[in-house]
Amino acid sequence: MTETPKNAAHPRTRAVHHGTRRSQYGEMAEAIFLTQGFVYDSAEQAEARFIETGPDEFIYARYGNPTSRMFEDRIAALEGTEDAFATASGMAAVNGALFSMCAPGDHIVASRALFGSCLFVLDLLAKFGVEVTYVNGTDLDQWRAALRPGTKAVFFESVSNPGLEVIDMKGVAELAHAVGALVVVDNVFATPVFSRAVEQGADVVVYSATKHIDGGGRALAGVICGTRDYIRKVVEPYLKHTGGAISPFHSWIMLNGLATMDLRVRAQAESAMTIAKALQGHRKLKRVIYPGLPDHPQHALAMEQMGSGGTMLALEIEGGKDAAFAALNRLRLISISNNLGDAKSIVTHPATTTHQRLSDADKAYLGITPGLLRLSVGLEHSGDLIDDLQAALQ
Repeated sequence: MTETPKNAAHPRTRAVHHGTRRSQYGEMAEAIFLTQGFVYDSAEQAEARFIETGPDEFIYARYGNPTSRMFEDRIAALEGTEDAFATASGMAAVNGALFSMCAPGDHIVASRALFGSCLFVLDLLAKFGVEVTYVNGTDLDQWRAALRPGTKAVFFESVSNPGLEVIDMKGVAELAHAVGALVVVDNVFATPVFSRAVEQGADVVVYSATKHIDGGGRALAGVICGTRDYIRKVVEPYLKHTGGAISPFHSWIMLNGLATMDLRVRAQAESAMTIAKALQGHRKLKRVIYPGLPDHPQHALAMEQMGSGGTMLALEIEGGKDAAFAALNRLRLISISNNLGDAKSIVTHPATTTHQRLSDADKAYLGITPGLLRLSVGLEHSGDLIDDLQAALQ
């Protein structure tokens, strides 16, 4: 039984209640339906369901599941899209969003500043005959020059990983839509809390739910948000047959993460701003990169698109890799890891981990220097985090 909450206009309320499906037992918490299959009342009902399923009718967990559908409905309501499909990981979402829509001979224009695994997926598309053109994502003239009639899609991170470049989503969307291209946005750093992607022209919004949606580093998950036709007629057939669907248990974890996401992310972003201000001008740092700081090249755009600088910082340490590693090894509170969006603060050295497969030339182009650190701000007190960072930099 699907229940729609009354007066659920605020995103924080939708994140707690929207799309709830209660069984005949009337459970308060969302139920976990740990089943791979479903029973039909008759052979005729089975036949009918394989032709078309209703909102509370399921066939197989790889195709859909009541717990997973709750998560999909809830995140779609938050993002402002008609539908969503939950995946096994964030990269399954990127792969599913792009591969499901493309065929040999299609053309994609993508920002060059992307997570290493996203670049790998685009390289795979190129191997299968899809033409991929890379541009400087912050330069609308490069987007305009690369797009052409028949371009299938554009793809970019709304805030790039790890350099924190902010893409003019509305500007890119206007150019893309003028030639009939879909706008596919990886919105992980913006988070569903600060996202206005659909309002600004995005057709497809992709998240690694592993990050801020879970928020506790517990499980892998991803989600693709878009129109109902795109999700059910393009994405679902691809993912249900290639096996990229989420597990019901992980959907249940993500549902619980959504309930506290707004509170967590706003607190993390507030701390990130406090830390960025405290470290700006530090003698051991070449740069503090944070979209919330007025000296960020796209500060005004970030405020217009998100209203916040987000939860992520980048710090470039004087002295290159050796100095960066020395600082990392002196941290006592902040963990060295390669996840982000966690309740615990995490620091990463992109040049040797998440982006290590890139050539030196590509790293230089993207500003991934040997001294660059990516900091995901958690829920610890900002004063304790500042003390830990300043001690590590001394």
